[in-house]
Amino acid sequence: MIELSIAEIATAVGGTLVDESTADRRLPAVAVQTDSRLSTAGSIFVALRGESTDGHLFAHSAVANGAALVIAERPLDVDVAQIIVDDGVHALHALARAVVAHVRARGDLKVVAVTGSNGKTTTKNMLRSILEREGETVAPQGSFNNDVGAPITMLGVTDHSKFLVVEMGADGIGDIARLQSIVMPDVGIVLMVGLAHVGKFGDAATIARAKSEMVTALPSHATAVLNYDDGRVKAMGQQTEASVSSFGLDFSADVWADEIEATARGTAFDLHIGDTVIPVQLRILGEHHVTNALAAITAARALGIDPQRSAAALESIERAERWRMELLNGPGGVTVINDAYNASPDSMAAALKTLVQIVGPENRSVAVLGEIAELGEYANEEHDRIGRLIVRLNVQKLIVVGHAARHIHNAAGLEGSWDGESVLVDSIEEAYAVLREELREGDVVLVKSSNSAGLRHLGDRIAGVTA
Repeated sequence: MIELSIAEIATAVGGTLVDESTADRRLPAVAVQTDSRLSTAGSIFVALRGESTDGHLFAHSAVANGAALVIAERPLDVDVAQIIVDDGVHALHALARAVVAHVRARGDLKVVAVTGSNGKTTTKNMLRSILEREGETVAPQGSFNNDVGAPITMLGVTDHSKFLVVEMGADGIGDIARLQSIVMPDVGIVLMVGLAHVGKFGDAATIARAKSEMVTALPSHATAVLNYDDGRVKAMGQQTEASVSSFGLDFSADVWADEIEATARGTAFDLHIGDTVIPVQLRILGEHHVTNALAAITAARALGIDPQRSAAALESIERAERWRMELLNGPGGVTVINDAYNASPDSMAAALKTLVQIVGPENRSVAVLGEIAELGEYANEEHDRIGRLIVRLNVQKLIVVGHAARHIHNAAGLEGSWDGESVLVDSIEEAYAVLREELREGDVVLVKSSNSAGLRHLGDRIAGVTA
């Protein structure tokens, strides 16, 4: 964060100083944290009330770790400066708004925001790789995309920052609009409208409405970057005053790709922009990541960055992120694709297609699948669809983990044309026991589930990864 006085911070958040004598004290360019364990010397700790705990209870720990200022909703018995606010989350948003506006007023900071049912984190990482070659770039670590994580990322900007990348997720209508109002993007990306978290939204039309908030408020000087392969996203071009720049797998898009080839070495494609064709070789597994790459290249192009430079940056990325299509070489000649950080029906289908694409004729495909969470009334139908897809793709062995994912196993077993084998187990330990007994040299194992199912740790265990 930029250097500010405690009085300036109090004004930004609309709070009251407990001790006026601290008003003129200036804090250096420090981090803002909501997790006391991450507090460091000179940092700011914002105490937030959560569903299961209360950050006010950990203020002492934050101060012990070096926090120099506490922003809280009530006075606390800590021996550092305090600012009292009505609402900690609102204060966090207000501080982020003030800091980003301050940096923008001083220099040429450009903000890129990305949303979509799938692909946000990978696209964000791709953008970071492109933009950091052009200047100081701030982007989220992990999936910091909610009411707390997104402003924490925004507060990472400094007086020297040239680019800020913000990932914006949503659990309901208004979430993206609220985040966007903190820092109006110069470029807003919408990747796709899928059924991720449909249990919270109710239906795909409501999800589309929520995602459209990314572009509806963009000013005319901004750019909306839209996926023309998704009809709902394409239609958002009629809902914005911003310029529209499109990407997709069809030549009707401004930036498009063909000649896609997915192998165990990565994913190759030809990038088309007008009459220019650029061969691209990603190290990242899965043809579905071509769409993410196109989005990143299109957004960078809107910022004036040559697509050749963008493509070169993307070719240097070794993996999308930890536990996202992460290729691991396990013991005994077993290869593991650990993609169990999160899951939606679309991302699970894409991962399964990648599995069968990279398995050679002498190897065996093995899928270890857990629950796709937050599907609500669509849960049974979507798990059933995945089970039938496994049969059509001829995955040779299936291990389904947990009662919530049982419809994957049941649907696969009902497809009489399949000569593969499916096993349903109750726990991760049972799944590991089956794998330890049956895996053989040359097997390629996909591990995929929502984060809540915990299968990412099983993927690491199969591959012998200890940390």
